[in-house]
Parts: sequence; C-alpha cells; structure tokens
Amino acid sequence: MTKNEIADVLSEIATLLELKGENPFKVRAYQTGARALEAIEEADLARLIAQDELQSVKGIGEALAQKITELRTTGKLGFLEKLKASVEPGLVEMLQIPGLGPKKIRALRDKLGVVDIAGLTKACQDGRVAELDGFGAKTQEKILAGIKNREAYGKRHLWWEAAAVAEPIVAGLRALPQVRRAESAGSLRRGLETVGDLDFIVAATDVGPVVDWFVAQPGVKEVTAKGETKASVRFESGLQADLRIVPEEQFAFALHHFTGSKDHNVQMRQRALARGLSLSEWGLVPAEGEGTAKEKAENRKSEKVENETALFAALALPFIPPELREGMGEIEAAERGDLPRLVEAGDLRGAFHNHTTASDGGNTLTEMVAAADALGWAYLGIADHSKSSFQANGLSEARLLRQVADIQALNASKRFQTHVFTGTECDILADGSLDFDASLLRQLDCVVVSVHNAFAQDEATMTARIVKAIEHPCTHMLGHLSGRLLLRREGYRVDVAKVIDAAIANGVIIELNASPWRLDLDWRHWRKAAERGLLCAINPDAHDTAGLRHVQAGINAARKGGLTREQVLTTWPLAKVQTWLKSRGTATKAR
Repeated sequence: MTKNEIADVLSEIATLLELKGENPFKVRAYQTGARALEAIEEADLARLIAQDELQSVKGIGEALAQKITELRTTGKLGFLEKLKASVEPGLVEMLQIPGLGPKKIRALRDKLGVVDIAGLTKACQDGRVAELDGFGAKTQEKILAGIKNREAYGKRHLWWEAAAVAEPIVAGLRALPQVRRAESAGSLRRGLETVGDLDFIVAATDVGPVVDWFVAQPGVKEVTAKGETKASVRFESGLQADLRIVPEEQFAFALHHFTGSKDHNVQMRQRALARGLSLSEWGLVPAEGEGTAKEKAENRKSEKVENETALFAALALPFIPPELREGMGEIEAAERGDLPRLVEAGDLRGAFHNHTTASDGGNTLTEMVAAADALGWAYLGIADHSKSSFQANGLSEARLLRQVADIQALNASKRFQTHVFTGTECDILADGSLDFDASLLRQLDCVVVSVHNAFAQDEATMTARIVKAIEHPCTHMLGHLSGRLLLRREGYRVDVAKVIDAAIANGVIIELNASPWRLDLDWRHWRKAAERGLLCAINPDAHDTAGLRHVQAGINAARKGGLTREQVLTTWPLAKVQTWLKSRGTATKAR
C-alpha cells in the first residue's frame, strides 16, 4: 500500500472508532497518525520501515507503527476487519448523508435506536429527530432532503469511476480473437459528468465466447440478461453494463446510435429523412416503403460506412465529436463549418490549484512537483488553503511565506524541469473580502479565490460576494464557481451569468475544476462565455499526486463546452503563462 492509502485506512479507523463511541484520545491518535503519514515522503516511509524507525516520527506511536507496517507489507489489517464487523453497516451508510458526522450518528443510535437509513427516515418523518438536543427542525429537514438526494444520486455514477470500470473491459474485448472492433458508447463516450450505465458495442464473428467473457468480469454481482448477441450485468457498485454484438458492417451505425444523446439521434434521423433516407442502429437505407427501421435495413441495401466519419459524410456533415452530441446546435454548427477544434489532453502544459500536505493534501510539495514532472508538465501551480479554512489546515501568513521560500528554492535547484508557481486558494469571506491582505497576495504568482463557507446565503448576496472577490486587484482565478459536489451536494445559489460578466470585465479566469466530483464551471456555460472572451484554466484541484490525472475529466468537460486550445490558459507554454500572470498584476495595479 502507498502512504496515502495507509493514511486513508487510519482515517477510516478513526471514523469507525468514533461511531462506536471510543475514547476521543484514541480517535485523535489515528487522525494524527494519518496526517503525520501524509507529511512523510514515500521514499522516507520505506526507509523508516526498513530501519524500524517509524516511531521516531512525531504522531506515530508503537501501536500505529505496527499497523502501518502491516498495511505496507501485506495490504491488509486484521484490526480493521474486526472493527468493521463490530459496527452496524447502516451507521457507516448514514455518513453519506450531508450534515451527519460520527457524533450525530452515535446520538441517533443511542437515543432513538436508529441503526440504518430506513430507520433514520422514519424517525425524521415522525418528528423524533427534531426533538433531540443538537438537532432541531431545520436539521431534520436537511437530513430528509439528504436522504432523498441520495436516492436520486444512487442512480448515477461519476464519469471517472465509470471509466475506471469500462476501460479494462474495452481493452479485454479488443484482445479477444473473435472481436474485430469494440468501443464504449453512451454518456461515458460523450464525456458526461455522470453516467447512468455503461454501453459496449462490439463487432464479432463467434459471439458465444464474447458473451461468456463479458458476464464473467470481476466485480459482477448479477447477470441480469444473457442472450445470443446481448448481455447485461450489474457490478457491486450498482453500475449496470450492457453489451451489444453486431455484424461489422453495422458497427458504425450501432456505435453512433448508442452513443446518443437522444436529442442528437432524433435530429440526425430527421436530417436523414429530409434526404429520403432512414437512419437507425442497423443502417442507412432509402426511407420509402413499409416496415420498421430494422426491417428496412434487413430488406434493402444499406449505405456502406466504415466508421462514423463516413456516416456523417453520408449526410453531408463533417465528423461531430461524441462530446458535442447533445442536440444543442452541433448539427447546425457542423453544417455551417463552424465546429471548433476541441482542446485535447495532449494540449495541456500544466495546471494550477493544487494542494500539498501544508494544508489538506496527501503529498508533499516535492512529491507533487515530481509527479507533475513525470507527466511532462511545464508548470504546476500550488494553491494550499488560506487561514480561514481551518478544517483544511489552512496556512497562516507566516506558513504561506515559508512555502513561498521553499518553492523558490526548489525552482532555483533545477531539480525538476517543471516550474512551480507560488499561490494560494484564498477564501472568499462572507462579505466578499479575501482571507489575506493585498500586501501578501502581491507576493504570489497566482491567487485562486474560492467560497468554502456560508453556503446558505441567498442568491443576490452570494453573487455580490463572489463579484467583489473577482474585482479584487490581486485575483487571478475563481475556483469552483458553484461549489457543487456531484452526486453529493447541490451548488449554492448564485447568478452564474453575472459572475461570468464580472470575470470578463476584470480579466479574471474562471477555472474548470477538473475534480471528478466538481467539474465546475459546468460545461453548459462555457461555449458562449468563451466566445465573449472568458479565459479558462483546467485545474485538477489535486489533493494528492494521483489527483493530477483528474485533468482528463476536465478535458471531457471542456470539450463538451466547445473549448479550443487557445481558450484554455493551461495549454499555453510556460513563457506565455508567465507573461499573462504578470500582465494581469500590472493591469490591476493600474486600475
């Protein structure tokens, strides 16, 4: 196990102990141990374990050292398995309800006998939760809303998590000797931020072995259908996956059809009909005559298309990238020759808004830069939390200045080819002022400003608050505009159009936060905003080295938003980015 994976286990133990009502000092010991472990570099952890010196690290005692060593060497921990067995599973599930932490869940169990979400729902509906000390009617209402949202969210899955399931399946299908072609389709291929289920389209000859291989995938909890050319399975996560096997000559038609969206497909079929043709998953044939689309395709000679490019060409259109196929004007744009050259993953040169162990990150500054260097990035912007984000170990002025000195020394050492930009994710306080004084902010290369509290403000107040922060002369970028957490929390109320107007007027970037849980600003706003001059930065908001790779989710969203390479600052070369950052500072000082 890596040090971050071990730290996650220690944090999980702390949560389970707190649910059980264990001694607070014991709980805190595991929390402290997790933080101490995150602050150690991976190579140092290996050395400390090899030399039996782990206990020399402040915050790690003998018992913790033994558990860390066991996890590091075996990947398992018997203590954790026994602890899990001693805690009602329903209590752990209740942690998924916003606003419910271990202490409140323990109170619900001890005072009302609530041990699962069903029991919690009934207790709220009966009004018993509102009567408890520390809860009240508003808390009860929020809990019920959280339970309702959880049920709705449970039908969708993050793109990132769905892609992690789909990618090895596609690779495995392509490796089968019977398979000629295989692709993912559906909302996953369109890069939608959440996915309902997975669709796999396969061109194969001998279909039986392909179906058998598919239904035997690791993690399959249930085979819900198994036929000659179709199969459906459900994974332990609840994610459903459907397999469709077609003759190779139908592959491009099936891939287009099952990629969707529904609106795009309807408009494409209408375009075909206007040309006397019938388009379906089975082919493209003359429209006249009786019968279903399938019967027409079977009885008449279909247009021969090798791929989707040929399919679009048969309807006098250039290829429309899957991400744009939402029925939102992409066909008209293609007809006008106005499709943008979409940004690609290979265009990225670096990213801003990344965290280290100085605040709530899981890797040190050096580890984060080394990971960016391994990705071939020209630059990396560090933006640890500011002091008011105490829950995220936000940096004081003194700690931030020490980090600035560390970054400057690292750049001067030429240890990595990646240049590191100093910065902060500065809290936008409730009144719109920033968490640090301008005298400090002016010493940083890049200032990202974000909302992290007072989410319940009304729309007008929240909008004015964010606009005020954008107008601050030291602001370079606005972080996660809406504050949403996909499948977890709705965004706060804010007038997005007014915020975009303010950013354009003040020359401030709005980030496309690439965290798979955020993808904020939403892709639906980007095309028009970028055409008006709004500049984007695809930032991973990475809290560990693995999080840097989340930029791929941001690329998906940027492509769905119709963004080109030129409209994304983080595709620019280092010198051009440095010039922009300095010119932003010069321009604001002159105002």
